[in-house]
Amino acid sequence: MDTSELKILVSTILSLFISASILYFLKKKHTTNKKKQCSAPQARGAWPIIGHLHLFGSHQLTHRTLGAMAEEHGPIFTIKLGSYKVLVLSSCEMVKECFTIHDKAFSTRPCVAASKLMGYDCAMFGFTPYGPYWREIRKLTTLQLLSNHRLELLKKTRETEKAMRECVRLFGVFVLSDAIPSLGWLDFNGHEKAMKKTASEMDTLVKGWLDEHKRKRASNKEEQDFMDVMLNTLQNAHIFGYSADTIIKATCLNLILAGSDATMVTLTWALSLLLNNKTELKRVQEEINIHIGNERKVEESDISKLEYLQAVVKETLRLYPPSPIITFRAAMEDCTFSCGYHIPAGTHLMVNAWKIHRDGDVWEDPQDFKPQRFLTTHKHVDVRGQNFELVPFSSGRRACPGASLALRVVHLTLARLLQSFEIDSPSDEAVDMTESFGLTNLKATPLQVLLTPRLHPKLYEL
Repeated sequence: MDTSELKILVSTILSLFISASILYFLKKKHTTNKKKQCSAPQARGAWPIIGHLHLFGSHQLTHRTLGAMAEEHGPIFTIKLGSYKVLVLSSCEMVKECFTIHDKAFSTRPCVAASKLMGYDCAMFGFTPYGPYWREIRKLTTLQLLSNHRLELLKKTRETEKAMRECVRLFGVFVLSDAIPSLGWLDFNGHEKAMKKTASEMDTLVKGWLDEHKRKRASNKEEQDFMDVMLNTLQNAHIFGYSADTIIKATCLNLILAGSDATMVTLTWALSLLLNNKTELKRVQEEINIHIGNERKVEESDISKLEYLQAVVKETLRLYPPSPIITFRAAMEDCTFSCGYHIPAGTHLMVNAWKIHRDGDVWEDPQDFKPQRFLTTHKHVDVRGQNFELVPFSSGRRACPGASLALRVVHLTLARLLQSFEIDSPSDEAVDMTESFGLTNLKATPLQVLLTPRLHPKLYEL
């Protein structure tokens, strides 16, 4: 072998060695990255096919079951609901990262059976997937409807109350096909049949309102409520695959169901808590006496003076958020949390607001009703999604757009009720604070209250 051949051989061996070294280091780096992208721990107890579904029965409150899991597995873990992996977050730190850094990744919503059957095929903007349709309707709702105090639509409450309550209830029930799509033909417990019946009843009512507005609009051009605003705004026959009438009916129903239900739930829990804490009740009424007196009714402009009443509402929302589990979200893309857990696209999301609101590391005496905490240690904590230890209306781009309006209604209604009446329980026993199963955190037993007028009779006149 001459010198030139030896050089060629040495060069070849060196090239192969360098190439092999590069491949080795690339493979090692890839393996290291894969190790770093580990999955969040999965809660134990999953069964084949159904996953953890058996742990969420009709007599088991989802937020409490998930709260117990968080005690064992930590503030971030996963469960399996049929075919779907679900990420469960139970701390304000994890929620802050989710709704800030990864907010866009978790901005879509899976179109579940309730949204399809009762939400006009997911046309309700609160349940529609992320995209141009959601952005347009959210913009319309936020800028033109809620900001202009247009929610003065419903007067026929008696004929609609039953259908609305059933609609809210059905949005919170478990539908087998949502977890195991291949079993979509099986209407387990008859929920889908009930949804179709309720959807038909609600559509008949809302269509009647819409037709009435169209008739009045022909003779009166003045905008009176948010349905009139939408009729004037949505001129196109079809928008993003939906007709203008469908969008109007879906948006109308979405706002009414969300607003009225959250308001009713919060007021019920607030009164229940005050009846079980008479000292706090008297303090609120004394505050109203000092700032407003008994010669006139409380007005919305007075609420800013009633700091303790606002603290009572915040504490109520902390202990009994209208939706204890923030759900109906899914990851549109892969993301990795700062703790190293990799979350693949398609993963569903649940945020346990109930657990976060009762975190002993954040709240002193977290199980106790202490409104004064919002005048001292948590004075600057708000409920509109900017402070992640208190998220009753969710946070991020899919937060409830009607939070501010709901708060105004709750504050004014509670203030007027406590100003106008002495309230008491019909018995000496404490008010039962048992929660009911479902999407909305309803009180399991009806609240019974004795009312005694405390103002001059003329102030009760309409």
